[in-house]
Amino acid sequence: MTDTGATTTSSESSLDSANDVATPGSRPLGGRAVALLLVVLGAIGFAASFALAVEKYLKLVDPNHTASCSINLFVDCGAAMSSWQGALLGFPNPYLGVAAFPVVITTGVVLLVGARLPRWYWTSLLVGTVLGQALVFFLMYTSFYVIVALCPYCMVVWTIMWPLLWYQLVRGVQSGDLPAGAGLRNIMVGNRHIILVIGYVAAVAWLMLAVGGDLVASF
Repeated sequence: MTDTGATTTSSESSLDSANDVATPGSRPLGGRAVALLLVVLGAIGFAASFALAVEKYLKLVDPNHTASCSINLFVDCGAAMSSWQGALLGFPNPYLGVAAFPVVITTGVVLLVGARLPRWYWTSLLVGTVLGQALVFFLMYTSFYVIVALCPYCMVVWTIMWPLLWYQLVRGVQSGDLPAGAGLRNIMVGNRHIILVIGYVAAVAWLMLAVGGDLVASF
């Protein structure tokens, strides 16, 4: 059947779809790499969100429960969970991760088995990731300057959100889904790992400048 043939052709090229726009002078981000990143980062984010959701449930059942991620007075999940920032939409923030990260994982798995996703899907996933990263920035700020405590499970989610967003942006620019000039495209694709590291360095510098003294003193 014609439909079957079209599906086969699409499947064969699906994992290379991130390379639709040529990027001279740099090694492109492969479709399989994108898929694996989605699966791995999504799984880590889900595990951390699920663990924090369980801790929140146990705290509700037993107000005297000490969370497994509460190491000392400063590195303490309980402070974040009990604050209003820990339930911005009227329910615990971890539930957002428990619901959202399986979508990320499923997307990666679907790509690995040969599907080719339409532009609207990639755009929707990117919009959701941008909103997630905005939430992370807000929670980082409140953790550093309002709550003045660090939640280890939260920090795991913070850590994986940056590459989840960044590599989606790289894929979008490389494939042509996101409009960008050749110069910007070459910079983003060719230096994607360097820019990722720069983002992490900036985040760690922010943390150390904001609460580095408290963090060191807590141990």
